[in-house]
Amino acid sequence: MSLLTIILSIVIPPLAVFLKHGLGSEFLISLLLTLVGWIPGVIYAFYVNSK
Repeated sequence: MSLLTIILSIVIPPLAVFLKHGLGSEFLISLLLTLVGWIPGVIYAFYVNSK
């Protein structure tokens, strides 16, 4: 995982997922989790981008 991906995963989780995986189910889940709460969005972004 690059430094940019790590920073974006913390600041704007859906953008980090979008840049790595595009518009798909991962992005929609990340967006939903970020809207529910910022911390779940960050955790999911790190999880998805570490694969």
